[in-house]
Amino acid sequence: MSNYFIRLYQDSDYNAVRELFAEGALEHTRVAFKHGLSLIHIRLFLLAVFLLPFFTIGSLTLSCIVFLLVFTGMWFGTRDLYASYVRHALSNDMMDIQKYYVQKDGYCFWVAESLGEVIGMVVAIPSAHTRGENHIELRRMSVAKNHRGRGIAKALCKTVIDFAHERGCSAVVLETTLGHQAAHGLYKGMGFKQQHSTFRKHPFAKIVDFKIFFYKYDIQIKE
Repeated sequence: MSNYFIRLYQDSDYNAVRELFAEGALEHTRVAFKHGLSLIHIRLFLLAVFLLPFFTIGSLTLSCIVFLLVFTGMWFGTRDLYASYVRHALSNDMMDIQKYYVQKDGYCFWVAESLGEVIGMVVAIPSAHTRGENHIELRRMSVAKNHRGRGIAKALCKTVIDFAHERGCSAVVLETTLGHQAAHGLYKGMGFKQQHSTFRKHPFAKIVDFKIFFYKYDIQIKE
């Protein structure tokens, strides 16, 4: 496999990082949907959706049609949990990367490049979740699907930790979703500890148990 290196974001990376971010976020729909289907209340609801037309009208065909419509609606509802997140990001911070991440002190944007192609990305910003504490937040991390398993995500994560350490910060914090299963393992393996979780502010979130998990990595400051 070809080597890669991590460098600072350049304006020529704009389209590549936006596409990489969107694809990386949307691909987790399947995992979140599968998790939703494993919930007892969802299974009972789908069973009721199928049986109700059959016992009230006696039509198996109608039962199947209604079931498929509801099932499809659940898929698109779950997908919108990620799609709405992507839309918001692409129309805000990822719309003007220079303004949000490059021109501000304490912010930084890196990409991983291999053979002239952007294959990974990560952002570091001063955390807005802490109360007066000097923490850095890791955001927008994504690695191209066909380049995973090469340690790129770990290297990007370490880049943010090193950045925080150099700035004298006491911790790196981040948030991720259930769908990012590999990310949970990566963060825990690097020493991050889960702090708490909360439901995303979306009308479909509680129905399918869509939670955001918060992690923290404490930096050892040498005195």
